[in-house]
Amino acid sequence: MTTNRTMNTIALVQKNSLPSLVQKELERMILAGDLVAGDKLNEVSLAEMLGVSRGPVREAFRALEEAGLVQQEKNCGVFVRQISVEEADEIYEVRAALDELIGRKLAAIIKPAQVQELRTLLERMDGMVSLGDVDGYLKLNLAFHDALVQFTANKKLLHTYRRLVNELNLFRRSALAQKGSLPTSTTEHHQIVDAIAAGDAQAAGDIMREHAVAGRNRMHKAQEKMAAAAEQITLK
Repeated sequence: MTTNRTMNTIALVQKNSLPSLVQKELERMILAGDLVAGDKLNEVSLAEMLGVSRGPVREAFRALEEAGLVQQEKNCGVFVRQISVEEADEIYEVRAALDELIGRKLAAIIKPAQVQELRTLLERMDGMVSLGDVDGYLKLNLAFHDALVQFTANKKLLHTYRRLVNELNLFRRSALAQKGSLPTSTTEHHQIVDAIAAGDAQAAGDIMREHAVAGRNRMHKAQEKMAAAAEQITLK
């Protein structure tokens, strides 16, 4: 798990809060799939890897638990959180409602420069689709949706939305990895930006809600395929 980039980053920004830096790095590793659901986080190993004492790592664990990314189990340790399909369904239901709100709001207040920023992100995402780069696409996908929420200028909405996205990330990674999912997902993104840029609140809200529902459906298909693959292995 040791990376020179990680250690250099920590060393170069000592003036910032160490717990915050550790939290961001662990969050990056979780969202990138370097640490996956169910992984046990070793406080000593992580402290050594990041070049910090164990105190900042402990504080980072607490912050990550608050963010819904890890969970502490008594007498067992800290683990990357695992979310059931049922819980993911509940999160998608809430997210669909928030997405509709975001779409409607942005259609009324979006600025031309912000529309251009979104289109630039879409161009980069199209490039990842051409390359079949799931990891690169997922990173830009997170940035795209985060930008949409930031442009609403609603801090409470941003905080709530980020937590939901963090919790869903592992499910979405497996869903987007399915054949044909990347082109479909990016087409939906283009439709979202077009509706927002046109100032069509009804269309923007509807498309964003439908995009969340489609994401939920992709998640279910991914889970079904993984279950079928696991069953085949068992039968062998």
